[in-house]
Amino acid sequence: MSYEIAKAQLHRRGVALEDIAEIVYSLQAVYHADLTMDKCLDSVKAVLQKREVQYTLYTGIALDELAEKKLLPEPLQAIMEADEPLYGVDETMALGITSVFGMIGLTSFGYLDKVKPKIIGQLNNKKGERIHVFLDDLVAGLAAAASARIAHKSDSANDYSAP
Repeated sequence: MSYEIAKAQLHRRGVALEDIAEIVYSLQAVYHADLTMDKCLDSVKAVLQKREVQYTLYTGIALDELAEKKLLPEPLQAIMEADEPLYGVDETMALGITSVFGMIGLTSFGYLDKVKPKIIGQLNNKKGERIHVFLDDLVAGLAAAASARIAHKSDSANDYSAP
């Protein structure tokens, strides 16, 4: 039930699990010749099955939505509207998702947070009525965790480094 709610919330905010799987594939394909999008999607789904991941998503999405409705107290409302660069709570929450999978998840998250590929960049660059202060980082956290999960299941996990 919680998995379906988390998936629906992502979808409502414009993120499909396949979008996240594409990022996972781009991170791991160089290390796994037999990697498929289906395996990447399965890994995303497995990470999203974790209750602590679901709770983190619920919290971040709720804060983004409250900011859109201008329901947060000041100065938090202004910080969220400006997506202040020194506001690191969004990254901290996303790191909670990656921490389950160790340093591979952490380094992959750092890479994704810097480069902001695909849906992560689309969420980050949307300005206007939509606020994605948390969601872009949470999606990066999901992708990094799913990527690390694949790396940990592989014989070549010792050869991994973030692109």
